[in-house]
Amino acid sequence: MDLQLKGKKAFVSGSTQGIGFAIAQQLLQEGAEVIINGRTTARVTEAVEKLKQLVPGANISGVAADFAKAAEVQQLLTQINEVDILINNAGIFEPKPFADVTDEEWLRFFEINVLSGVRLSRYFFPKMLAKNWGRIIFISSESAIQIPEEMIHYGTTKTAQLSISRGLAELTKGTNVTVNTVMPGPTKSEGVEEFIKKLATAGNITPQEAEDDFFKTMRPTSLIQRFADVAEIANLVTYVASPLSAATNGAALRADGGLVKTIF
Repeated sequence: MDLQLKGKKAFVSGSTQGIGFAIAQQLLQEGAEVIINGRTTARVTEAVEKLKQLVPGANISGVAADFAKAAEVQQLLTQINEVDILINNAGIFEPKPFADVTDEEWLRFFEINVLSGVRLSRYFFPKMLAKNWGRIIFISSESAIQIPEEMIHYGTTKTAQLSISRGLAELTKGTNVTVNTVMPGPTKSEGVEEFIKKLATAGNITPQEAEDDFFKTMRPTSLIQRFADVAEIANLVTYVASPLSAATNGAALRADGGLVKTIF
């Protein structure tokens, strides 16, 4: 299927690894120009070179910025005039008991997980409306709906993304701009792999046994009973970013492996 992305320009925040990297790779494979982002120049350069190897002839570049620092985000925006597709993927997570999460940590999670998308959308959204075409996609999580007891602070920021996305979508009436959210379930990114290794070490079991136990005890409602591959999330995001998804707007789309047990 031709997703009609040739000639489109995309920016993917937090894309030197994991879901963001997979999204960037698929957009490049569809012929889009892609700008990736990471916290350091070294990480961005490494990811750009890797993507060039994976997608020969790809139109790929990168800009470094730490989304925990507003000044660096502003500097990033001075380097990018406009894009057709904005993927708000930058985010952090950390399992931690609610009583141990400090005010500073709450603010850090909001700074990165919520305000990153706010700042980027505030800059690019009016430009998309002006040219009457654009796609903004927030990468949220099933944790936005099914708040994990071990990461209440994380789940709260993911819920906030749903509100921002839907609110922005309300401002697109009668235009060819869409704003949507994709909600991955547990996905085997580099960070999650480290999380599972820690569980395995703590329980003196193998990583596979730790993964199996994770779904039996912590995510028992999952229908696939495994971590999704990053490419499986990127598949949905790439379609939503395309002109073919024109009738999908204001939606919160799940790629959660059936974890959330609600119809809506």
